[in-house]
Amino acid sequence: MTSTQSTDSRADLDVGDFTGAIEAFNRYYIRLPAVQKLPFTTLSVLDTLAVGGPKRLSELVKTEQMSQPGLTQLVTRLEGEGLVVRRPDPVDRRAVLIHITESGEKVWRSRREDRGRHLLPLIAQLEPAERQAIAAALPALTRLAELGAQAGR
Repeated sequence: MTSTQSTDSRADLDVGDFTGAIEAFNRYYIRLPAVQKLPFTTLSVLDTLAVGGPKRLSELVKTEQMSQPGLTQLVTRLEGEGLVVRRPDPVDRRAVLIHITESGEKVWRSRREDRGRHLLPLIAQLEPAERQAIAAALPALTRLAELGAQAGR
């Protein structure tokens, strides 16, 4: 039994196999060509803000796994490009929240649409049972992502 396999006899999922499949898909997915070429860090920050809403810089440091100076520099650049804006935190006026702008959302949506266009022909090559299995797994994968976000990972 591998170290990532569950020792629970009720386990119906090999975590090592699951991790390998997710990593293989992620390698492909994050490298999909896009109409607009942007660094991964830019896309990640825009995705975090588009999906999770405004964040403090300290929160982005955790989610993006960057140093505070590096993320500050990135946010300053994104702000200069009109993709994000800093606004006072309504709860704590001493703090600042980073918000995605309409232009930033347009870039984020465009990237998702580009990826979808690349995936469609591949999905069409899957057997119906494979497509159904992916569709059936979507709620569990979404829940897993939510649990990870709640745990701060």
